[in-house]
Amino acid sequence: MSTRLANLWRRVGDVIGSIRFRLTLWFVAILAVILLVFSTFIYIQQARALREASLARLENKFTQLQTLVQLPVRELTRAGHLTLPSMPDNAQPLLQDGDVMAITDTSGQVVQATGPLSVGTIARITQSELNERQNSDPRTYTITPEADETQARRAQYLFLFAPISLGNSVIAFLVMGSPVDPDGQLQRLILTLLLGSIGTLVVALGGGFWLADRAMRPVKTITHTAQDLGESDLSRRLNLGRHDELGELADTFDAMLDRLQAAFDRQRRFTADASHELRTPLTIINLEAGRAAQPGRSMEDMLQAMAVIRSENEFMTRLVTNLLTLSRMDSGQTALSFEPVDLSDVALEGVERLAPLAARQHVSLTAGDLPELIISGDRQFLAQMVNNLIENGIKYTAGASERKVCVETGPCADADRQMGCLRVVDSGQGIAPEHLSHLFERFYQADAARTRGRSDGEDEASSSGVGLGLSIVDWIARAHGGKVRVESSLGKGTTFEVLLPLASGANG
Repeated sequence: MSTRLANLWRRVGDVIGSIRFRLTLWFVAILAVILLVFSTFIYIQQARALREASLARLENKFTQLQTLVQLPVRELTRAGHLTLPSMPDNAQPLLQDGDVMAITDTSGQVVQATGPLSVGTIARITQSELNERQNSDPRTYTITPEADETQARRAQYLFLFAPISLGNSVIAFLVMGSPVDPDGQLQRLILTLLLGSIGTLVVALGGGFWLADRAMRPVKTITHTAQDLGESDLSRRLNLGRHDELGELADTFDAMLDRLQAAFDRQRRFTADASHELRTPLTIINLEAGRAAQPGRSMEDMLQAMAVIRSENEFMTRLVTNLLTLSRMDSGQTALSFEPVDLSDVALEGVERLAPLAARQHVSLTAGDLPELIISGDRQFLAQMVNNLIENGIKYTAGASERKVCVETGPCADADRQMGCLRVVDSGQGIAPEHLSHLFERFYQADAARTRGRSDGEDEASSSGVGLGLSIVDWIARAHGGKVRVESSLGKGTTFEVLLPLASGANG
């Protein structure tokens, strides 16, 4: 039983803490304020209408009573005293239930009265009127009388006062009152508005919660989809097909899943390619070591096996180094130290450093125009970028009939911005158009388009790439706020261009 209560309490807590419940409460609260304002307006308007109608009836009856009371008044002298007029017999039919009529003397004492209010209440009203006003002009008087021994109920009354004159003297006052709401319409209106508002709020609470729950269903779908996703299965999509904010959220979620799936696919492909690239040299090393260990092998065979093992070891060293570099770049562990750097100096240093390698490959490596181009960058990474591009040019030009690689720099414009441009032009066999968009993908090698022949004496390690150099070049260029462009034609060679923003104040 306690477990059921705990589960029930947990569910209630989940509902109360949910967004749909808070949305419903806000909706009901706003509706309650609107109903309060609307009910207050209706009540005020109805109260004003009742008061005006009651005042009109009271003034009509009061005018007739004034005539009935004033007509019999004569100059009466009895023992030298004036006699106050009495209540006319034909005045009673003018009165309705709740109406009050009285005749008071000039001091406010009630002489005669009829109606549900007591004499004391009428006397207090009259004396209050006489204290506030010292003239005989009739006016409206509003009061809420207290309940007394008569059948009067607590209600608002409208009172009219008029003097009764004998000659030029005021001998008495005629008082008449009528309830503003004799039938209790305002009380019934309050009850109706209260019950109607409560009923409306209850319906709004239920309907609002249902609508909020319905509106939040896509969020539940997104939540369940996110909970069901696994590291190895990112193929699920929402595909809500809505054209509202939640539909936009679902589309964003689907786009995020597409990016995640693409990232996981790249990671799996990256791991598979790295394993494949490492497995080949390891297999070669194992075979060469086994062949060298066979009895009766000559010294020449042993030296040849050691050369192959050394070559494959250098290949794996470069591969692991490039993998470590890319891993640090992707994880944000690579910190660039920006300073003013002459891009032409970096390019010239790269040409001088790789000239021996080009000579061994029988490739003509030359430097073209190298004007001063000051950029803000990390000299070490820029040098690595230049070296990778030159090595790539040498490697894919070695098997061509015309073996030339030229490095040059110069200013250029990109999107109305002055940039510094580094160009590495080779005379290789070129790259087919379908391979151009994949050149900067890791482990991608367009061998079918880029003939990588070896000349005599060329070792395998120097001529075989692993498809990581251009990925590093692209990362370095983007880290410096630039980009890499490539143009190539089969049989005519390839041109790589790296565009980097010039330092502030530098001239192109």
